[in-house]
Amino acid sequence: MAGGLFAISAKWFWELGGYDPGLVIWGGEQYELSFKIWMCGGRMIDAPCSRIGHIYRKYSTNFPKAEFGDFVGRNYKRVAEVWMDEYKEYLYKRRPRYRDLDAGDLTKQRKIREKLKCKSFKWFMTEIAFDLVKKYPLIEPISKADGEIRSVADSYLCLDAMGANEYTPVKLRPCTKDNPNAISIQKFEYSYHEDIRVIKQESCLDVPDSKNKAVVILYPCHGQGGNQQWKIRPTNRNKSNPLHLVLGASGACLDSDPKNRLVFVKSCDYTSPTQSWTWEKLKIDVAEHSMKEAGL
Repeated sequence: MAGGLFAISAKWFWELGGYDPGLVIWGGEQYELSFKIWMCGGRMIDAPCSRIGHIYRKYSTNFPKAEFGDFVGRNYKRVAEVWMDEYKEYLYKRRPRYRDLDAGDLTKQRKIREKLKCKSFKWFMTEIAFDLVKKYPLIEPISKADGEIRSVADSYLCLDAMGANEYTPVKLRPCTKDNPNAISIQKFEYSYHEDIRVIKQESCLDVPDSKNKAVVILYPCHGQGGNQQWKIRPTNRNKSNPLHLVLGASGACLDSDPKNRLVFVKSCDYTSPTQSWTWEKLKIDVAEHSMKEAGL
């Protein structure tokens, strides 16, 4: 549930303790309130015909508690430690850095849960969110591919995350395997969500524009498909390299201009070497078998 798009009885809201005052700026409140409502005797109902507006500030605000650094991670840890019981370990396996964050004093939040005699998170997962693991499995299946993505048109060039900053265009740069002293970010993985992620980071290849030769950028991974969903199309029946990467939203292919080091999507031409790529470790069959065994 979005943290700012809901209606609730004021009496019930304050009986639940309101929002955890230890959550700063934004992030985490949508999970905290959702868990509290379900686990402590309430329920949430979607109102598809409702009309809601989200009003943004005209000017940016200097938040007084931004000194926490990774405040979003800290917020998530507060929620996980109070409400997720043993399931918090799945969060820490995905985001190991959260273990070292200082969540602050959780005494009051734990007392609220105890006072309201709230159910366990296992109950929440089995009775309320039982279908969640089909879309977001507790343990992420192995990726179908990972490592560098090398251009067939110029085998000395690889996809580069260019510092892995959000909204930054992806480009071609000399492959680091051929240039050990080069400082680049060229390790990507093809995840269970069919997106292409920078390994050990939370940025995905995204195409926000629908025009031909639209630039490919990095954007926070959301796992919802759309502009981040890619299909691997091997050029042979053995599911091996070389391959084409097809954007699910438009059917366009990942293309490049090696001379100018540009990366974009363009109408597919399966004979074009600029649309052909080799992924360092391609393991489609192994990943599909793993997913089948997991019932996904």
